[in-house]
Amino acid sequence: MNTNTAVTAGLGLKPQHYEAASTCRAPSLWFEIHPENYMVAGGPRLAWLESIRTAHPLSLHGVALSLAAAAAPDEEHLRRLATLVRRFEPLLISEHLAWSQWSGAYRPDLLPVPRTKEALLQVAANVDRTQEVLQRRIAIENPSHYLAFESHDYGEVDFLAELARRTGCALLLDVNNVYVSANNLGYNAAEVVDSVPSDLVAEIHLAGHSTDAAVETLLIDSHDAPVAPAVWALYERLIERIGPRPTLVERDAEVPSFDELLRERAQAHAILQPLREAA
Repeated sequence: MNTNTAVTAGLGLKPQHYEAASTCRAPSLWFEIHPENYMVAGGPRLAWLESIRTAHPLSLHGVALSLAAAAAPDEEHLRRLATLVRRFEPLLISEHLAWSQWSGAYRPDLLPVPRTKEALLQVAANVDRTQEVLQRRIAIENPSHYLAFESHDYGEVDFLAELARRTGCALLLDVNNVYVSANNLGYNAAEVVDSVPSDLVAEIHLAGHSTDAAVETLLIDSHDAPVAPAVWALYERLIERIGPRPTLVERDAEVPSFDELLRERAQAHAILQPLREAA
């Protein structure tokens, strides 16, 4: 698969949009899926993906490996994920710097972890194991933050860069997560996007956020609204520095029509396309 094809903008694939996605021929469009929804032996969803893949590259964005937990990834989960990877040969594979299970208990969220030396060792071991089973490099996404930890040994960018150095993984920079976290914890989002090593960024995510109903100054990474103007500005600042990268526009709640998502995706495509042509 030609990786240059996806150095533009993609969309998260939703079941209600399968038919429209199958027939869409927007230039260089690619789709991202959560593999946990497709790790089955057969059925209509896999058939739909096969149809869509004939026209558009796919990306797998995992939400359940719990790479930041103090335990190795579940081997059965990894096996099923590897089967999906072999079947669909995705352009990109990614997961989160987060945990969702602990001592056999599961949480319906992607929770951040204190960036300690011990956590770095565990996360690196989990990333190594994942890449070994998948036989693929994966990209790790920065999480959203709502509360400050006092026990960090590393800054967020330093932690991610060291993780990449130790494991050979790439980074998925979620610009909305940077903006949300900077607002909630009181630091400068532009300084973060300016400090991420350009050679490590394999993918970028853009999404909308919302304001907490109880605490109006708290932003929530809700993926239920269009990308905010301030996030678009950070995104343009980033790619002006590092060059074009595959960029996903996410919408996971209050999902609009496929045509409306395409219009938002076209905004990212218009930013990337001149840089692609100049490269």
